[in-house]
Amino acid sequence: MSAFLNLLAASPVIPVLVLDREEDAEPLAEALVAGGLATLEVTLRTPAALGAIRRMKRVPGARVGAGTVLTPDDVTRSVDAGVDFIVTPGTSHRMVQPLLDSGVPVMPGVATPSEAAARLEEGFEVLKLFPAEQCGGVEALKAWGGPLYQARFCPTGGIGRDKVAAYLALKNVVAVGGSWIAPTAAMRAGDWAGITANARAAAEMGRARG
Repeated sequence: MSAFLNLLAASPVIPVLVLDREEDAEPLAEALVAGGLATLEVTLRTPAALGAIRRMKRVPGARVGAGTVLTPDDVTRSVDAGVDFIVTPGTSHRMVQPLLDSGVPVMPGVATPSEAAARLEEGFEVLKLFPAEQCGGVEALKAWGGPLYQARFCPTGGIGRDKVAAYLALKNVVAVGGSWIAPTAAMRAGDWAGITANARAAAEMGRARG
């Protein structure tokens, strides 16, 4: 098992984070790590994202990735910010080589078996099923598990806390991403205790998979 797969196995529920303010980054990461979630994805959807990644990297134990990586420039800026991994919602042809050359683990987004097969052929190890629920969710991954037996997935998109256990029960799922752990309203309110409680609940789901 690779170091990246080990990282995901150790913290198989990944908070998917959208930060509007850089100053929230460190208390947010501290709250999540305190709750038992060390692998964090910050989406590049706001101007604060790259600065937030740099600040989160200061928090002991935090492993921070960049999500919503769409262009070669996004790859470069993410690596310059010190990310531990990169996540894409989908992968165009021009993105394949920059991602492979990035020097960090990458979870490219896929939505069909053909896309999954192409990404495996290109050498990617873990694939992001996105948007998971809209793409068939648990039942789709069960069906893909036969012909794409070597593929490993991190499904994200529409997955609430009530569905995490069903995904983690699948042999081809190594981790699950979700935004419910640190909702925007809680971050804006500075409800770090509430986020830590959510993280503890999510971490318990991860431990329960055995």
